[in-house]
Amino acid sequence: MTREGKQTAWELLRIPEYRSFIIARFFYIIAQRMVTTIVVWLMFQMTHDAFAIGLIGLSEFVPAFCLALYAGHVIDKSDKRRLLLFTTSCYLACVAVLIVLFVGPFIRAWGFSRIRWIIYVIIFMTGVIRAFGGPTFNAIVAQIVPREQLPSAVTLNTSVFLFASVLGHASAGLLIAHMTYQNSFLTVAFCVCIALYCLSRITPKPVMVVNSEKKTWESIKDGLRFVFRTREVLGAMALDLFAVLFGGAVAMIPAYATIILKIGPVGFSWLNAASDVGSICTIFGMTLFPLRRKQGLILMYAIIGFGTCIIIFGLSRWFLLSFFALLVSGALDGISVVVRGTILQVKTPDVMRGRVSAVNSMFINSSNELGMFESGFMAKLMGLVPSVVFGGCMTIAVVVFTWLKAPSLRKMEY
Repeated sequence: MTREGKQTAWELLRIPEYRSFIIARFFYIIAQRMVTTIVVWLMFQMTHDAFAIGLIGLSEFVPAFCLALYAGHVIDKSDKRRLLLFTTSCYLACVAVLIVLFVGPFIRAWGFSRIRWIIYVIIFMTGVIRAFGGPTFNAIVAQIVPREQLPSAVTLNTSVFLFASVLGHASAGLLIAHMTYQNSFLTVAFCVCIALYCLSRITPKPVMVVNSEKKTWESIKDGLRFVFRTREVLGAMALDLFAVLFGGAVAMIPAYATIILKIGPVGFSWLNAASDVGSICTIFGMTLFPLRRKQGLILMYAIIGFGTCIIIFGLSRWFLLSFFALLVSGALDGISVVVRGTILQVKTPDVMRGRVSAVNSMFINSSNELGMFESGFMAKLMGLVPSVVFGGCMTIAVVVFTWLKAPSLRKMEY
């Protein structure tokens, strides 16, 4: 890292509110990843059906997608710090319900079949929370750090996000292996409490919307118009949307770990964390050697490589090869994350950050859950291995189509 880069990172961390923000986000993401990992493992162990994993994705996708645009309007007209405190408190309440579900008398009274459907409802509620919370975490950054430091903040935020993802996935596997589900969710609740405390140390933020009297739908349409008129933003979002949608075959990791690779919960958790480990390596490399030119072209090559890795994972019967395929796929996906995140922060005006972040959430974050459902549905329709290979092939096909039909994205630079 250059001396200038070190000074920039140090200056960011010297901002007290940014320190509180980054710690809060770190523990909140750990909690989210732990919940996802524990729930998908639990659901597959209860049902032995890959489609049950797909329903988990669908349960979270529906509210996150349907509420995304309205959430963007609410975020832009709200104190973002207060909104984060509210959504994080609601997430803590959902975790508390999961804790209660696995109290011994409750399990005996209800049985796993009923508990399964309650879990779907809880995941649906976390989808509602994510529709508001995720974009708010992104939008508030510009109110905490100086504008000239936004690119550095994006890189650091992404690094922290990915490191928290790895730690959340890996530690969840250890919790599953060595603790009860109830104690595992208690650990999650502790992480959320830390996030809440750190968010409380951030001061209230002014509302950045210029015309607060504008009708809700008109405000939402402004955000959509901005995205669809800004080619760089739309192109990066759309390409990533379809890559994540079809590349969501990695949601079948619990089934692969149990049926094909025959590894326990600890091996499953590391396989689940492999892509995030790869992304961290990419972020570190891009901090040392940032992309200066041809970002659009590099983005397309990276997603082609991502699809190839998914195919290799689908065909693999060897744990180390599967882990390496997911590791490389995460490294290539990290390029996409940084390029898209930088474009969003640099191109978006302050008064529209909430709405644009919400559209991005609808494009990208919701596609993770929809991709999980697509993978579960295709696994039920085609079989486990063919569905994963199909997802990788479709990812490559989308990039080829974009290459031919959207040359402006291929030539994009910032």
